[in-house]
Amino acid sequence: MEPPPSHPLPRLPSTADLTPQHAAFLDQHFRTKRDLSRESSNLPLSSSLWQQCSELESRLLQYLTKRTISWISRSFSVRSSLQQLSLALQSLSLCTSPQGIGSKRFRWVLSEEIPRLANEMNRIESLRCYLETAVQLEALVGDLEDAALFVIACHTGNMFSSKLLISPISEDAATKHDKLLQAIKAMSDIEEVLVGVVKFHPQWHCLLKSVDTRVDKILSALRPQALADHRALLISLGWPPKLISLKNGSDHITSLPNPLILMQEDKRRNYSQSFIALCALQHLQNRREERQLNSNLIKRDTQNIQLWAIDELVSPIASRMECHFTKWSEQPEYMFALAYKVTRDFISGIDDVLQPLIDKARLISCSAKDAWVSAMVQMLSGFLEKKVFRFLTERYKVKHLKPDVSSSWLHLVDLIIAFDKKMQSLLNLDTCFLAVPGSFEGLSRGVSVLSIFCNRPDWLKVWAKIEFKNAWKKLKPELIEEKAWITSKKCISGIDTEQEFLLLTVEDLKAPPIAEFFLKIIWEMIERCQTMPSSLSHAQFIRFTAGRFLWYFFKQLLFRFKATELCIDSSDDVAIVRVCGLINAARYIWIKLQEWSDVADFLEMKIVENDSSKPTQDDTMDNDCFFDEEIRSLSEMETNWLMEIIAVVLRQFEMLSWKYVQNNDSFEDDQDYTNPVEDVDLVVSNDFVEALDALDSWLHTVKISLNKKDFLDLWRSIAEGLDHYISCSIVRSENWFSKMGVYQFEADMQALIFIFQPYCARPQAFFPCINEILKLLKLKKEEVKLMQTFLSNNQNGSECLHLYGIYHLSVNQILQVLRYKIWVG
Repeated sequence: MEPPPSHPLPRLPSTADLTPQHAAFLDQHFRTKRDLSRESSNLPLSSSLWQQCSELESRLLQYLTKRTISWISRSFSVRSSLQQLSLALQSLSLCTSPQGIGSKRFRWVLSEEIPRLANEMNRIESLRCYLETAVQLEALVGDLEDAALFVIACHTGNMFSSKLLISPISEDAATKHDKLLQAIKAMSDIEEVLVGVVKFHPQWHCLLKSVDTRVDKILSALRPQALADHRALLISLGWPPKLISLKNGSDHITSLPNPLILMQEDKRRNYSQSFIALCALQHLQNRREERQLNSNLIKRDTQNIQLWAIDELVSPIASRMECHFTKWSEQPEYMFALAYKVTRDFISGIDDVLQPLIDKARLISCSAKDAWVSAMVQMLSGFLEKKVFRFLTERYKVKHLKPDVSSSWLHLVDLIIAFDKKMQSLLNLDTCFLAVPGSFEGLSRGVSVLSIFCNRPDWLKVWAKIEFKNAWKKLKPELIEEKAWITSKKCISGIDTEQEFLLLTVEDLKAPPIAEFFLKIIWEMIERCQTMPSSLSHAQFIRFTAGRFLWYFFKQLLFRFKATELCIDSSDDVAIVRVCGLINAARYIWIKLQEWSDVADFLEMKIVENDSSKPTQDDTMDNDCFFDEEIRSLSEMETNWLMEIIAVVLRQFEMLSWKYVQNNDSFEDDQDYTNPVEDVDLVVSNDFVEALDALDSWLHTVKISLNKKDFLDLWRSIAEGLDHYISCSIVRSENWFSKMGVYQFEADMQALIFIFQPYCARPQAFFPCINEILKLLKLKKEEVKLMQTFLSNNQNGSECLHLYGIYHLSVNQILQVLRYKIWVG
């Protein structure tokens, strides 16, 4: 047999397959071939290798043991969890089984364990969300602090000077600008996170407060630095220019050059970057303030928000203009002229250069033109407040100086009103076809020098007092002029027309000229504060001036009415004409106050007044009207004076007709006439003619002098009063009515009703009681007996009366009339 083949020896790897570490090891221990054959040299190497292998093997076993134990412990935990889940499922199965085994355990799991686990999971999730938000905010605040510290640490002395703008230092300026934008971006990101926190996690107020404190601290240092850099850039551009420039050899003032238009390309680029950065920084701060105020439930006033970059343009101009203003303290018209000239000369350049930058900064609803005009107005307002009005107020306290101060004050207010209108015209240069003369709406309300009085209510009262005294000086001479209280012939000439008037003009209402002159003064005072920015201050000024002036005029109306005596035995029509003129004046003023109260400005002022004061306890009146109390007072005066006229007319009629209604022989004469209406020409009773003639004269005079609306109410009230007086007198006088007396009474009443024929198509409808008495007197004897029977038994009495058309007389009155009816034959 052949021996079994032996296994070939393993082939050694080639040198190229060895790693650098292995090759270095072999080179160290086997430098020559002799080293391979020496056993003495192989023994230490072999023992070292064996030792290293054993150490590696022990480490491997130790690692595997730890991993095995860890896996076994986890498997035990999983096994325990699975067993608990299995038991829970079994309990659930038993609980839902028909036998109901384990129901207590199931209820305990549902009522306690599951809510506890849910609350714990929510707490863990909230904690995780809080930690993630805190870490995110910490990173953003860190980025903000790094960028802000770089901006603040940079030297900004002359960074934007003309020499340095072309030097290598301008690279540092560019780097600083980039860092500023990075800081703004970081603050914007922080604000986005904080808005989400306020909206979804308001309970994290400590986190909000902590972040806001750090950001506010950085912002308080970053904003002055950015503004200082922007001012340095403006100085390098040559801003501000000279305010007044003259042509050579001429006193003519030329237009002012605008450095913003004359900028070179590199300077324009630097200014644009700085302008946009300031706009972004201001927008960011506005967002932060709005979020903080909303979280505190405070309403933010956004009416007069300015642009920082525009304010930086106005600030150096203001310092130069103040030098000129100080010289013109006694000639304020020069102040307004200079302020208007500077505003007008630069407004087109401001709009052309800065508005595209504002649009690029994405500032919605921001106008460079509006911001420029508003800033200039506030600049002038600040100077007037510090140097002019403060001085005038101190002088007004001195008694002998009040007349001079009042005239200076009024002159200054006239200049302010004219200046505000000019500034408004600058804002409406491009939209003049939309602008209404004399209207100040929207932003224009904030563009007013009258804003001085909004924060100084003591000055507002002084101004209102001066305006009131000046208005009273204008009205006082007119009050003593008798012609001012007499209705013009133009108003009287149209009394016979049948045209329906709207009762809005002096002619329609027959108001005396004094009413129109008075309302003109009132409206002038109202218009003088039309551009007041604050609605509450606007309303207060009107209350102090126009409101107070109204009550003074009402007193004059009352005094004049009391001085006019209405006598029932007087044939003079002067008194009644005077009273009618007072009523017409009250009616005209009442209508105008109603019209003014319906204007949007007055509605807004009334709402502001209601919000700033306690609600009125009187629920019987409509408190949404601005002149509510004045209108109510006028209505009461008008009603009372009408009642006075009605009372005088009725008393005179009663006095003149007393003999007629009390004469028992007036209606008892019974002659044998078969048809008295045809055979006898019945005339009005002699005792009744004088009363009818006086009534007709009164009504004719009142119709000529009184306005149509009040005359309508007056003659209807007189007709109602006469109907009541005659019917009651006839019932109480116990007059006997013969057949001829009934016809005589009917003729007299037809004469009375005929007096009202010019004022109504069917005047008899306003004498229902007299008509019903005539119906009763014309009843036949059988009808009277039947009616008396029904009324005496009180059975179906009302139905019986309605059959005969009786609705206004009472049962006792009907029985009394029927009782004194004389039946012949």
